[in-house]
Amino acid sequence: MINNITKSALYGTLASALLLGVYFAVLSLVSGWGFAQSQFTSFWYFIVSLAVGFGIQIGLYTHLRGLIKNGHHGEGKVLGVTGTTSTAAMISCCTHYLVNLLPILGVAGVVTFVTQYQVELFWVGLLFNIGGIVYIGSRIAKFQQNT
Repeated sequence: MINNITKSALYGTLASALLLGVYFAVLSLVSGWGFAQSQFTSFWYFIVSLAVGFGIQIGLYTHLRGLIKNGHHGEGKVLGVTGTTSTAAMISCCTHYLVNLLPILGVAGVVTFVTQYQVELFWVGLLFNIGGIVYIGSRIAKFQQNT
């Protein structure tokens, strides 16, 4: 049987890989493979950092869920809040993809904003990732102190 830490690391790695897969799939479908490659080449350090941060959050989330499940503590609210944090980070991470989708919808002002502030939006996504990691990590530490 796989222990909780190994399972958490596996889930985190899979989540990072899945996010990168979704990144390439969405950009390729919307704007073509060449555009996806050029965006990745231009912003790989942000994209990889966001994917790794998301993977770490999923790994920590899985670890916390395992601790709660094995400890039989009623901390379901913790899981809800950490899930929300991860979702917020992902929304921030992927906001710049609106550049590709919103012209279809005819929302030129929002597209201009997102295009102009793409790097800043990457930083917002990274900050959300760091916040999620710190928060989930603190919940794990608190949970382990109480057991």
